[in-house]
Amino acid sequence: YLIESLSNVKNEDIRLLVLPLRSSGLLSLLIYLVWFPREQHQRQQLVESKLYKVISPSTYRYILNEPDKCRDMSPFLILMIPVAPTDRAARDAIRKTWGREGLIPGVIIGRIFYVGLPQGDQAPRIQVALEEESREHRDIVQKDFLDSYRNLTIKTMMILDWLATYCPGASYAMKIDTDMFLNVDYLVNKVLDTRSVPAKEDFITGAVIADGRPRRSKESKWYMPEDAYPEDTYPPYVSGTGYVFSVGLAKKLLSASKFVRPVPLEDIYLGLCLQVLGVLPRRSSWWHSLFNIQSMAYERCIFSQLVTVTGYTPSKLLHVWHDFSKAKFTC
Repeated sequence: YLIESLSNVKNEDIRLLVLPLRSSGLLSLLIYLVWFPREQHQRQQLVESKLYKVISPSTYRYILNEPDKCRDMSPFLILMIPVAPTDRAARDAIRKTWGREGLIPGVIIGRIFYVGLPQGDQAPRIQVALEEESREHRDIVQKDFLDSYRNLTIKTMMILDWLATYCPGASYAMKIDTDMFLNVDYLVNKVLDTRSVPAKEDFITGAVIADGRPRRSKESKWYMPEDAYPEDTYPPYVSGTGYVFSVGLAKKLLSASKFVRPVPLEDIYLGLCLQVLGVLPRRSSWWHSLFNIQSMAYERCIFSQLVTVTGYTPSKLLHVWHDFSKAKFTC
């Protein structure tokens, strides 16, 4: 957490921040200095146009879209779910559980699945099935880039652009992976608080990682090439498994992206854009993260006090959901 060098920093450019350290149930505080240059956009250099074009939303066209999703309503929360074109089972499980619209009485919550183009010999058949599913549920948005893990940064930019273009009146959005358990009631009523209007400005929370370092081994799922990101540490960012942000931040992140060299890890990329904006991710709790990025055995009352838990296949999610629905009355 120590900043080794802050060259040419003026006193008025330094803010004193207090952030919690994760520990075994104990609260530790760390005071550290973070440099927030004023007029950061002016000091940053624009990314080369050929590099930015790779991730720019304007490069890709819509195959499937739901432009009227927010026309007649302003959701308090809209769930933005990146998913593989082939993963119909995950989409159906989410529709029946935490992604079910109308789940929280009196709170408007929307749902959109984001996909790219299918690959392989079965791509035409998969595309036809996806279009049929889209007509049935009206909750799929697709652009014409190849859908792959390494293209998650493109998909994240697509999500931000869709929000800024078609749903700017929503209060909050949540980007969440398909293999997650989500406690929507706790998120809406405890973390965000429906009574708090308008939405918090420049707000983003999730599993905050403040001490991340690039992994240079090509065998790692999170491999970061040195030529793509030469620094030894990452700025604070939120795990891509699930994070929540004020929708007004989407347009600002898109603007900041013009100053950030693309990297293949979407949550790191988002953290770099936040750094340009001078926005720090907020912790969901002083004591422990409510966004769990480790797999946990299901316990109804423990899960009732968390927002997310990872490692839930469609069958596992459907299996526990009926029992979890009792939590509000028994925990």
